[in-house]
Amino acid sequence: MSTDTMERRQAPPGGRPAPHTGLPGDGAQRRRRGPGASQLTAWAFLAPVVTYLAVFYVWPLVRNVDLSTHDYTVRSFIDGTAPFIGLENFADVFSSPTFGPALVNTLLFTGISIAFQFTIGMALAVFFFQKFPLSSTLRALFLVPWLLPLIVSASTWSWMLNSESGVVNSVIRTLGGDQVNWLTSPQWALTSVIIANIWIGIPFNLVILYSGLQNIPGDIYEAAALDGANAWQVFWRITFPLLRPVSAITILLGLVYTLKVFDIIWIMTRGGPGDASTTFAIWSYQLGFGSTLPSFGPAAAVGNLLIVMALVCGFVYLRVQRKQDQS
Repeated sequence: MSTDTMERRQAPPGGRPAPHTGLPGDGAQRRRRGPGASQLTAWAFLAPVVTYLAVFYVWPLVRNVDLSTHDYTVRSFIDGTAPFIGLENFADVFSSPTFGPALVNTLLFTGISIAFQFTIGMALAVFFFQKFPLSSTLRALFLVPWLLPLIVSASTWSWMLNSESGVVNSVIRTLGGDQVNWLTSPQWALTSVIIANIWIGIPFNLVILYSGLQNIPGDIYEAAALDGANAWQVFWRITFPLLRPVSAITILLGLVYTLKVFDIIWIMTRGGPGDASTTFAIWSYQLGFGSTLPSFGPAAAVGNLLIVMALVCGFVYLRVQRKQDQS
């Protein structure tokens, strides 16, 4: 068989023979080089994110665990000679008389705040979803608490709830009621900071839930109206079920944020009187920086408890979301 005949057989039908570069295995090398180059490109894009997470999340978390398992003092914190003590710091935290009140206050502060923030935010989102004059202007005004710096919001509430000169007590006295020691009474201190935190968190829930409402097709509401459904039936059978994914992520973000709230409580009550408004975030700060002899190990242990609580909330959300996706 001649050489010309062999070349014609190797050529694709209706075309010319593929050009030969003279290099053995040229196509195989190109195939091997392609995936490697794409992987390098992908890692180049991921490198900034991975570096950011490692520096600002992973390393502080590892450092906090290290602090909670060593007996750190001011001197050993500087020279790095703190002895390893295992879980003794956690044992000290669990046996402390502050642990019980701080745990209860953290759960009450988080649970009540999330419940009222979500409920009020949902009601306002549904209300503003109805088109009426100045609805966008009023909705923008509700964002003011969210836009203000927290120190301004907390200071404003401290002034409003002041026992002597606060506007809230002035209104109560005008109506013939008795003066309430909002910030200095053990019965009212936690309630005061919860009220302030609810006021600050409502705009966040309003914005997220309102965005979720805009993604619900209007044809569904038109069909419900033709079927004679009233407002409550429309909300309970259409709006709320279709908002379930948005509601879940809103509640999760609110839980994570509320668990670590520090500045509002510290500015208004500093965790007092006594332990009346002390949460884990306040207690961790008091242990680490609130005394002349800081206890870095127990402070880090309390911080780790907050991290565990936030992780539990995240795992619960992922489990619920997975069940919803499978159903």
